[in-house]
Amino acid sequence: MKSEKVLREIKPLWSLSEKEVLKHLSTRPSGLSSVEAQERLRQHGPNKVLGKEQRSVLSVLIFQFQNWLIITLLLATAISYLLGERLDAAVIFSLVILSVFLGFFQEYRAEKALAKLKKYITHKAHALRDGRWIRLNSQDLVGGDIVSLQLGNRVPADIRLLSCNGLMIDEAVLTGESFPVLKKSGSVSKEYTQPQKLSNMAFMGTFVSAGIGQGVVTAIGDQTFLGKTVKILEEKAPPSDFQKETRKFSAFLFRVTLIMALFVFSSNAILGKGILTSLLFALALAVGITPELLPVITTVTLSQGALRMAKRKVVVKRLISIEDLGNIDTLCTDKTGVLTEGIFSLVDSLDLDGKSNQEILLDALLCSSWFEDRVRGAASSPIDIAIWESRKATKLKEKVRECHFVARNEFDSVRKRNSVVVRSKEDTWMIVKGATESVLDASTQVMRKGRRVRIDNFTRESILHEVRKMEESGYRVMALAKRKLQPAESTPQEENLIFEGYLLFSDPVKKTAMESLQFLERLGVGIKVISGDSPTVVKKVAKETGLLASGSEVITGDILAKLKRGEFEEVVKRYNLFGRVTPDQKHQIVVSLTKEGHIVGFLGDGVNDAPALKAADVGIAVDTGTEIAKEAADIVLLKKDLTVLAKGIETGRKTFGNITKYILNTISANYGNMFTVMLSSLFLRFIPLLPSQILLNNFISDIPLLTIVTDNVDRGFIRKPGRWDIQMIARFMVYFGLLSSFFDLSLILPLLVLWKLDPSVFRTAWFVESALSEMIVTFAIRTRLPFYRSAPSRWLLAASVFSSLAVVGLPFLKIGHSLFAFTLLPPLVWVWIVCVLTSYFGAIEFVKKRFFAESEVQVRGSSPRSPTIISN
Repeated sequence: MKSEKVLREIKPLWSLSEKEVLKHLSTRPSGLSSVEAQERLRQHGPNKVLGKEQRSVLSVLIFQFQNWLIITLLLATAISYLLGERLDAAVIFSLVILSVFLGFFQEYRAEKALAKLKKYITHKAHALRDGRWIRLNSQDLVGGDIVSLQLGNRVPADIRLLSCNGLMIDEAVLTGESFPVLKKSGSVSKEYTQPQKLSNMAFMGTFVSAGIGQGVVTAIGDQTFLGKTVKILEEKAPPSDFQKETRKFSAFLFRVTLIMALFVFSSNAILGKGILTSLLFALALAVGITPELLPVITTVTLSQGALRMAKRKVVVKRLISIEDLGNIDTLCTDKTGVLTEGIFSLVDSLDLDGKSNQEILLDALLCSSWFEDRVRGAASSPIDIAIWESRKATKLKEKVRECHFVARNEFDSVRKRNSVVVRSKEDTWMIVKGATESVLDASTQVMRKGRRVRIDNFTRESILHEVRKMEESGYRVMALAKRKLQPAESTPQEENLIFEGYLLFSDPVKKTAMESLQFLERLGVGIKVISGDSPTVVKKVAKETGLLASGSEVITGDILAKLKRGEFEEVVKRYNLFGRVTPDQKHQIVVSLTKEGHIVGFLGDGVNDAPALKAADVGIAVDTGTEIAKEAADIVLLKKDLTVLAKGIETGRKTFGNITKYILNTISANYGNMFTVMLSSLFLRFIPLLPSQILLNNFISDIPLLTIVTDNVDRGFIRKPGRWDIQMIARFMVYFGLLSSFFDLSLILPLLVLWKLDPSVFRTAWFVESALSEMIVTFAIRTRLPFYRSAPSRWLLAASVFSSLAVVGLPFLKIGHSLFAFTLLPPLVWVWIVCVLTSYFGAIEFVKKRFFAESEVQVRGSSPRSPTIISN
């Protein structure tokens, strides 16, 4: 496991005594001298995690041209120019520039955002230099420095603790634990390698939530646990599902176009139509069927999707991730802050009879740091803040103000409790709060049913058994005890206490969690909870959110560590709840799912999540997360809420749907025309369409498709994740391409046999029918439903009407005659064109229904993975 390997690469200083650690690091209790520190800084460099260099403007621009379709379009521009079609060349070239500019703008903006993320806020540290404490920039720390830690500090490096006094550190950024961890200074077994088990180590990037401590710096910068994790981010990310599928699709289109163009050239040349004429015709045809709008449609659609998602508090860093977000079928997420609030909450104060007890809660308020400081919000620990902010405490605060603080004995890791002495109007009391066993050790009596009872072995064991049950249910338990002090006690001791009961804390489940999970379920997204927290806590949260199915188990990191690769993948496939997992195990789970063919989203916000964020098809971080997590992510949520993410998935699916519409329209119309040209080349004595007419047809029929980004998407499409499937696209091309060719030939044969039209009239008639058929087929293909049950957008409708009028009007205009060699058509030919188009549209509706019904059957029978969706 990589996280364990990171720690094994460092000598296990956690297993050594304090003296051995100092000797190993060539330092002393009084710290380094300034000269020693400067020399070590010169040798090992500053204490900072180095990130990847920001790409230059030029490299971002060049990257936009690393796309075969863009290169093909540039070739099409050159061919059009050489053919004398300078207007077409200018149009195609402008589309290329527009696509490149939009892609460049989005990626460069993302690079600028990353640059801001890398500008870490400068943190200060307290170090012992030349025998005195100084405050210095954390980047100037070196190995062997003695540093101090106190409330609110961010741990500036990896530190082996030498002394602690109630030191609690929030390690959620590394381990995913929602509760702060109590630290100690003694040695730990060298067999322990997971960060959450190293109680005498403080890791860079974590936060001190209570107490104080001192330690020695053992690792800085890239050598820290955080730094080792960040290095994984520098590895080249695997292509996302969208990237892989678009590459396959592009290669498929290129092969089909090349084969057809060669066939058209050779057949026309063999039939004696001239080598040069045949070559120019084949090249123009290849340009005409190239989906030159695909980069523009994709970029514009993704950009509009990004804007819509931004309004829904979802910020897109990488445009192409929008498609993958929409196609997610599995979401891996931590529970803390996603399913839960991510904060301590006081659930109840219970006496030993299991009843809520206000007196216990009053004593807890008096035994808090808030009571000592007498200022709301001054509580120093999450426990005290949770007690103070609980709703049940509101009514007791007046009683708290009637008492007076006398003395306080701070929490420490040896006693595992803290105590206060308070004076009320009548008496003086010592109140003790802490770990159950520790408070029991200082107690001689318990309160049961209003009476004092001496503690015997049975009573002690029954109390500890009850506490274990509560902890197994996912609660953090603290005990309270007290005794009345005698006036003669000048230095009261924590002894002879009366054990009162317990305080139960939890990280509460969000009110919206279950609703959000049901929303995702309706979208066909499976959930896997992958947490660094304990299995009991994970199980409790899963139960409260409806994720705990009958017979469900929580798989721990220890279990995963013992599995072989095949076993690991099988467990990941079968189970949905994981607890106490390491960063590397999170990464392995994501990799295993992607290998299975799932499109995986990973939601995380800690440094420990960065490798998994990068490995997922869509890495999703939260704005309040760590800078490293946000850098590794593709998408950043401004609100840590699954509902926000679900709405983003909806937007992604709408984006995917509209891009799909363009692709299906292009392959059914363009390649249908290509089939017709291939067949007609075998019996026509002349070129069926002039190069200029082919390019005009391609241009004018693309105008409505520019507005496809605004089109409505059916609800049925949004409900299921989808992905491109080249085999399905090939089948679609054959079905609808041949259907298009059939009706093209239905037009052509009467023109040649019955009317025996000359080439100019023939070309004009075929141009009109071909262009109009491309436009009307859009309204059938854009939905799986009957066309009248799915309303198109106003923009698509308006653009289609405009383009259709232009096509019908060109044969009547001089510009059509002079520039494109069109001519007037006989009325009967117009009637025949209308009949062919009407029949074509009806046939499309019929075949569409059959095709999608067969596709659904094949999808259901082929694989349990995400469904293939190629239209909405």
